[in-house]
Amino acid sequence: MMDVRIDRRVFLRAIGGVAAGAAATSFTACGDGADRKTKGAGSGKTLVVRDIGGAYGEANRKAVYEPFSKETGIQVSVVNIPLYAQMLAQIREGRPQFDVIDIDMSALARFERDEATQELDYDRLKSTRNAGIAESLLTSHGVGKNYWASVMAFRTDAFGGKTPQSWADFWDTGAFPGRRALQSPDAGPPELEFALLADGADRDRLYPLDVDRAFRALDEIKSAVREFWADGATPGLLLQRGHAVASSVWHGRPNQLIKRGAPIAYQWNGARRQSSGFGIPIGARNVDAAYRFIDFALRPEVQAGFAEAYPMGPVVPAAYKHLPRAAADLASSPEHLYTGFDLDVDWWVENKDAVTKRWQEWARS
Repeated sequence: MMDVRIDRRVFLRAIGGVAAGAAATSFTACGDGADRKTKGAGSGKTLVVRDIGGAYGEANRKAVYEPFSKETGIQVSVVNIPLYAQMLAQIREGRPQFDVIDIDMSALARFERDEATQELDYDRLKSTRNAGIAESLLTSHGVGKNYWASVMAFRTDAFGGKTPQSWADFWDTGAFPGRRALQSPDAGPPELEFALLADGADRDRLYPLDVDRAFRALDEIKSAVREFWADGATPGLLLQRGHAVASSVWHGRPNQLIKRGAPIAYQWNGARRQSSGFGIPIGARNVDAAYRFIDFALRPEVQAGFAEAYPMGPVVPAAYKHLPRAAADLASSPEHLYTGFDLDVDWWVENKDAVTKRWQEWARS
């Protein structure tokens, strides 16, 4: 079962003393890896990676792609194919435009189910050995790369000095009045877990989800939910413009708005944690380069460099030794391991279609 969960105690032991203060080691994009000698350096090959582009793609370019190319001589080209169906069609036609898929682990589970990705040879991924990566992220057809989380964000000027502390507060429109926003299924699995937490469900025993109970809880807040957002940028803008006073968000996405003075803050209690990962499609043209790239991206110092460039948590605990400044505000940091929960990938792969159909009917009713 591909139940993507952090073993919290193991992860904290592997981090070591990070919570008390990490070693003040800074990471330069081309770091120590640039000095490593590899027989493939200067080979002139091109590796094609699929990622989502935007700020995420730019962070990959600076922290992963350019250092990898400098070390190996393998150039990295990027494609931003947004749709799962489009990628699957290319693979089934035997002509994928990409050698590596950078995507969330739920999608990698679907690719495995659709027999579209290669079984990974972990003997070729030395960076995964004894690295403390959660076993649930070392799957047969995909390996985790970064943690991210959906959290609650709210306007700091909306509630007369009060601060919502939980999803129960999000649901409490009496104590915390105003418009809400939640994620549309177009952006990912419907947020049934938040409804269950608001209704008093145990955070560590959410799965299998009680779908009927979740929709009863959603009924209670439906009149206050005026927006269902379908992309990561929208909830921050809704909050900034006052179209909502509280919303679920992908942590990190409103950060630029906050830096520019928008009255927005996060609340981490009940965060839904997920992971992105790497897979290799069947029919990839540069499999050797794909393995070298994935192995490079999972080095602790490279993981740390990406986390400094983009607010996603490393899956390699040793990366936190390089992250004294950013460690406190990432989904896998010691401060947040016990405040959230891990999305059950298998449950959602099996149930997403049925739940999404029911959610769409609920939203229209």
